[in-house]
Amino acid sequence: MLTLAWPLLLILLPLPLLFRKKQQSKPMTGHLVLPGASQSSNQVVTETRQRTQKRYWVVWCLLVLACARPLWVGEPIELPSKGRDLMLSVDLSGSMQIEDMVLDGKTVDRFTLIQHVISDFIERRKGDRIGLILFADHAYLQSPLTQDRRTVAQYLKEAQIGLVGKQTAIGEAIALGVKRFDKVEQSNRVLILLTDGSNNAGAISPEQATEIAKQRGITIYTIGVGADVMERRTLFGKERVNPSMDLDETQLQQIASVTGGQYFRARNTEELEKIYQVIDSLEPVARDQLSYRPQAELFYWPLALALLASIIMSFSYITFGINRRKTTNKANAAKGGR
Repeated sequence: MLTLAWPLLLILLPLPLLFRKKQQSKPMTGHLVLPGASQSSNQVVTETRQRTQKRYWVVWCLLVLACARPLWVGEPIELPSKGRDLMLSVDLSGSMQIEDMVLDGKTVDRFTLIQHVISDFIERRKGDRIGLILFADHAYLQSPLTQDRRTVAQYLKEAQIGLVGKQTAIGEAIALGVKRFDKVEQSNRVLILLTDGSNNAGAISPEQATEIAKQRGITIYTIGVGADVMERRTLFGKERVNPSMDLDETQLQQIASVTGGQYFRARNTEELEKIYQVIDSLEPVARDQLSYRPQAELFYWPLALALLASIIMSFSYITFGINRRKTTNKANAAKGGR
């Protein structure tokens, strides 16, 4: 169905008519009325001017129509009436850039692996509402709970390591997730926390935040990211080190246990993807039936036509002026020859 977002703007259509009478009452003067030209030439000028005014009117109508924002509104589409509410809290601290993970046979940093796996996880969550929290020195809400999975995935893709600091505020990440669930009723209330370190920043401790989450009925699934063994080169050759020595698994296990969730160790893609099976096993919660009507913007069509018409008018005006000048020069030359 074709409609207008701002139909009241159409009242501007007759605006040029307010100035038309004033222009018509004035005598024909200006560069279009050339001295020495014949009456027939003046008639041509008058007709050309009238055609130009009509073209200006067409351009004005197209511009007003574009400003009114024409829309194509599709048929109503019902949203899934059952689903889960999942809030993702993703660590962006400096240690997430450690390259100890393998993706498609290539060594990548931890955050790149998380982006790849979690983006696929978000895509599979049809019917669920997804939210995104990014945390480092502090926790920030990047996206509230929404069924717009594409936008949440895009926000995760655009995130950068160190964007919100270098440390790890796990307590704030949990507390912010709890706060976002306050206004949500009839929900699974699931918080998925992904980190590769231990809490060393923030104004609230993980223990305090976890206790609040338990009281609010929020289940927390924690995921510890990072490999157990990594080889690095030294002056004396290669040595094997543990790149995940800062990961506080005991704390993450405690957070999950207190809230009735589970702790997962993500040393590679396969282990990280285990969260799929657990979330899929959660019973979806019934919601009110909602629907929406897809909309497509059409304002650029009249806007493009107005631009095209303006270009054509400009070329026509220039061509007419050149032809008039040539005709006048020939007429003056003929008079001078007599």
